[in-house]
Amino acid sequence: MITFMNESATPRSRPALYQSSRGQVVFPRQRSLAQRLLRWLAVLACLGAVAGTIAVSVVLVEIGRTPREWAPYLQRRAIGHRPVIRTAVDLTARWLLHADRLGVTEPFPLPASLGAAVDRSGVAPAGRLRLVTSLQELAQAAGDAKPGDVIQLQPGQYRFGGYSIKFNQPGTETAPITVRAPVLGDVVIEADGTETFHVGGPFWHFENLVMRGVCGDHSYCEHAIHVVGGATGVVIRNNRFQDFNAQVKINGEDGRFPDHGVIEGNTFTDTAPRVTGNPITPIDLVAASFWRIEGNIIADFVRGADGQATYGAFAKGGGEGAVMQRNLVVCEWQLRGVPGEHVGLSLGGGGTDDYATRDLGHSGFEQVGGVIRDNLIVGCDDAGIYLNRAARSRVDHNTLLDTAGIDAQFVESSATVTANIVDGAVRVRDGAAMSALDNDTTFLLGLFAGWHPQRGAFSNPAVLDLTWRKQPDRLAETDPRPDLCGHPRGADSTPGAFDDFARCLAGP
Repeated sequence: MITFMNESATPRSRPALYQSSRGQVVFPRQRSLAQRLLRWLAVLACLGAVAGTIAVSVVLVEIGRTPREWAPYLQRRAIGHRPVIRTAVDLTARWLLHADRLGVTEPFPLPASLGAAVDRSGVAPAGRLRLVTSLQELAQAAGDAKPGDVIQLQPGQYRFGGYSIKFNQPGTETAPITVRAPVLGDVVIEADGTETFHVGGPFWHFENLVMRGVCGDHSYCEHAIHVVGGATGVVIRNNRFQDFNAQVKINGEDGRFPDHGVIEGNTFTDTAPRVTGNPITPIDLVAASFWRIEGNIIADFVRGADGQATYGAFAKGGGEGAVMQRNLVVCEWQLRGVPGEHVGLSLGGGGTDDYATRDLGHSGFEQVGGVIRDNLIVGCDDAGIYLNRAARSRVDHNTLLDTAGIDAQFVESSATVTANIVDGAVRVRDGAAMSALDNDTTFLLGLFAGWHPQRGAFSNPAVLDLTWRKQPDRLAETDPRPDLCGHPRGADSTPGAFDDFARCLAGP
């Protein structure tokens, strides 16, 4: 029974009584205990939320995956679950992509001066000039070519089908054999076959050609140019390649390897996702050493079927000394929003079967002493630069925008990573070793909150307007090599691929 105090009690000493929501009378002391309990519960809830957030953050950092990588992974894991779970996962994935991907709302042109701009003069090199007007004549001229020959296709459109044209006769370092068009765009070769040119002889040069794959089944248009075996000193310059799986393929044959090649000033694109499970990599370099891949535009290498990751270019298979420099790589340009894993440039690629490597897999290395420098890599839903079992690598002065960043994996990988602008994370996984200096990077957890400070340095990265809005601090360097735009770096250059992007638009 509840007893009330008498009416003579003073107002200060009289305890107020309250009616609870259930009709019970509650003493002030009971209410005070309830309030304290609620406050402690709130504090504990906050502490639990903080602890949970810290735990999740630690896990995210430990795993090292960016939001753009988490989104498709979560969606795959949700397949087959209840609709409410799939809906929640879809909403989460949308946020992750919104936070991490660069919103491109309109098409943008690629600066033509960065690729296919080596020779517009139409002047043929010195040597015996042999004019051909059909692919049959081209095959005949290639079959009896001599060092120094210049085989020039007359302007027109050529249709190729059937077996590849062989280029097995040897040129020499001082007298290469050249296959060319008078001017880029004069000659268009439409190819409906597995490979168009098969190069087995040394010192062949290919320039000013437009080569398009037109296979109804994408699995058949594999290579525009396939370089094999003893084909050392091959130069592929100032061409346009379109709609092949691996436009230029290089690999060993019969224990020989086509070393010391050059791929310079070309444009590689596809007009539609490649509907095939075959490897998709515009420049596919396996086991050969000392190739220079420079000044190319590589764009829209996406897969429209189930399969492994696609790459703009890789060097793998146990070779050494590959140099990838001053290239513009746009994983998704016109072909945006296609699911898949699209990687910019790689030393090591996705790995190589032992039988196809230079040393039959004995060393365990995919690439040794490779260099990736002065490249602009944009719009990749996976790593912009990936090092897979790549020893003594150098990654220097690259600009990566809207990619998952730089990723070094496995104990065989070691890298010096300097002066890069990375809109993304720099990650070291599975025992890889990295020395990083003077890089402008993003903290991984910041990406989950939509924090991308590197994008703010440029006027409008969504349309590739990369003139400076806020120039980064300059570095005390004296390296005289040209930047992406072809201009020598000053004594105090900026990090990233270029000092002034406006120069890239004007040409070297």
